[in-house]
Amino acid sequence: MQVIKLRDEYIKLGQALKAAGFVESGADAKDVIVQGMVKVNGEVEVQRGKKLYAGDEVLFEGQTIRIEE
Repeated sequence: MQVIKLRDEYIKLGQALKAAGFVESGADAKDVIVQGMVKVNGEVEVQRGKKLYAGDEVLFEGQTIRIEE
């Protein structure tokens, strides 16, 4: 599990995927999100700009990102 510490109130989903090293670029993040390959808190999420807050969990290809303060 990867942990991302928030520097602001939230981080956007595409940025979180990049920060965790799960994708190379914003374009790659958009592709996997639009294809329905990413779940946020157990639900498929198709918005790259989805705001993630402390306590949220992202699942992509069996890997988890946890957002913390």
